[in-house]
Amino acid sequence: MRASTARLMNSPVRLADLTFPQVSRLIQRTRLAFIHLDNLLAFAKRDRDGRVDGYIVAHLPDECVLLFFKKGEAVNAASMHTAGRQVITISEALKRMRAEVERGELTYCAAPMEQLSWMYQSCAVPVQPRFLDPKQPAAVFPVLQAEQVSGVLELISNGRVSYIKLDQGRYAGGYFCDKPDALPVPKYVESLFQLLLEGTSPPLAACVFPVVSELPAQAPHALISTYRELYWRLVDAVEKEFPGEARKRAEKVRASIAGTHQALALLTVPRGAEIPDAVVRPEELAIALTDWTLQFLEGVEVMMPGTAQKVLKDATREHRYVLQAAGFYARLPWPVSW
Repeated sequence: MRASTARLMNSPVRLADLTFPQVSRLIQRTRLAFIHLDNLLAFAKRDRDGRVDGYIVAHLPDECVLLFFKKGEAVNAASMHTAGRQVITISEALKRMRAEVERGELTYCAAPMEQLSWMYQSCAVPVQPRFLDPKQPAAVFPVLQAEQVSGVLELISNGRVSYIKLDQGRYAGGYFCDKPDALPVPKYVESLFQLLLEGTSPPLAACVFPVVSELPAQAPHALISTYRELYWRLVDAVEKEFPGEARKRAEKVRASIAGTHQALALLTVPRGAEIPDAVVRPEELAIALTDWTLQFLEGVEVMMPGTAQKVLKDATREHRYVLQAAGFYARLPWPVSW
């Protein structure tokens, strides 16, 4: 199968050549047609050996899709493509893989959580490209030191991706693609700039982005659906107490805080309608529902004291454990006893 010639945005690096640091390769680069994605995603649930931190990289014709795992569970996804980089939903990542099973290839690797957070961050925020002089590519390091840059330097050489942490321009650790354990870091970095066998310079690209300490997890579709259901149950419970008023009041509150809580756009999708694909964190869903509930029920409580507690108990009983874990009840002024 001929490899794609698509290149990472604003760089000479081919997407098909991208290879990332790893502790071990659980699945060597293999055609997607030979991979059962559902079984792979369920690996951690069936086998203790599958509960690892790591990533899947899927080389598709026009992009490189990354799927990140924490203890074997898929927690986030991203895409590197010809037009840039972006975070995408896990369902969208899998959809794109399944659409290219004949032309795509997949690698599954174990990697440290810190590295995974850097890989994610390189797609989640705008990166700052750094110029590399083909005649003096190593000159980038004195410049970074002179500028006292702090962050992560992503350095790509002939497809090999390395991450170098900088603190005020000084080396503070990193992860390097296929670096032999016995080879010192300076020697390895020097090797990234060596000429290829045909005597040409390797395709190089470099950028800097802020350090992040954790790999965030995006909310699964089932959790988004649960919070959407809770929103409408609260509306229905108030409607029983004040017929004809609940929906108008709910919409008024939603509109007033929509700019602060973008997750509300998912929670207010009507029942029966398909929830749009969106990357949102579980805590964003909980905070959005909590703030909306607080303002929604405050008005109800003014008109009929004691109603807020009754509404909360009736509407959230079935999902109270999810809400308790998210701190929902603790942030509301109406105690609910079960």
